[in-house]
Parts: sequence; C-alpha cells; structure tokens
Amino acid sequence: MALPQSLRISVIPPELELIASEQLVEIVPLISMEKTAFISGAYGPLRPPNKSKIPLWMAVNLKMKKKCHIIAPDWLNTEFLQERLIQETSQPAFSSLPFRFAEIAKVILDVASDDLENPDKLRSLLKDLREVRQAKSRDGLKTLDHSELSASHL
Repeated sequence: MALPQSLRISVIPPELELIASEQLVEIVPLISMEKTAFISGAYGPLRPPNKSKIPLWMAVNLKMKKKCHIIAPDWLNTEFLQERLIQETSQPAFSSLPFRFAEIAKVILDVASDDLENPDKLRSLLKDLREVRQAKSRDGLKTLDHSELSASHL
C-alpha cells in the first residue's frame, strides 16, 4: 500500500497484524506437542482432539503446516457482523467490536478460511463495516471546531 511520506514513519498494517497476533485463539490440534516455552509465555500441551488456546501467531504457524484447525472467535460469524453492521448504519455512535477485530479477522481469513463458515460473506461484511466506520469518522472530522484543536505542535 502506498502511503504518503508523512505516514511512512508510523505503524503500517502488517505491523498491526503482528501486534494483533498476540491474541489468544482456540485451535483443535492435529498433532501432540508437549508444553513449549517461548519468550511470550508457555503454551500447550497440545493433545488432539482437545481444544487449546494459543497465540494467533502460533496458530497461524501450525495451520500453515497443516497441524491444526483454527476455531473462529465468537464474534467472527455472519450473524454477529450483520448485527454490528445494522447498528453502525442505524446509530450515530460506533458499535462495540473487539479490539483489533479487523487485524485478527484478516489474519484468520488469509490463513484459515477453510476453517470458517462462509468466508466470502465474512470478508464482505468486514469490508462494509470498515467503510461505514470510515464514513462516520470523516463526517465526525467535518464537524470538529478548529478552535478546540488550537494546541501548538499538535
């Protein structure tokens, strides 16, 4: 993605995905693995078919090696996202969504779309949510009074 020069020193989308990858997700392992220690913590043991909670980065790694199935978070389903989209379009306030929902959804959809129900519909709903939220943000910026932002070097 081409960004203006002024924004190139800030956090870029892949970095946000990396940060979001610390979130714990549930998996169904296809292999057995003893408890393993990493810098971020110890995870495991993994015993199929028992579910386990591990960081998203580890789940992605195992999924790419075909060693697990990722279970979608509770909010990553069409009913929940459709409900939030209706709230976004019918109310002036932003609807409540999990922190880093867009980044987590993108990572899971990119790597484990075969583990999700109706991934194309999920992508469409997430895109619609993003567009509605961007429109709300733009409209909100238009209503700002410049006198309220008169701090030097802001």
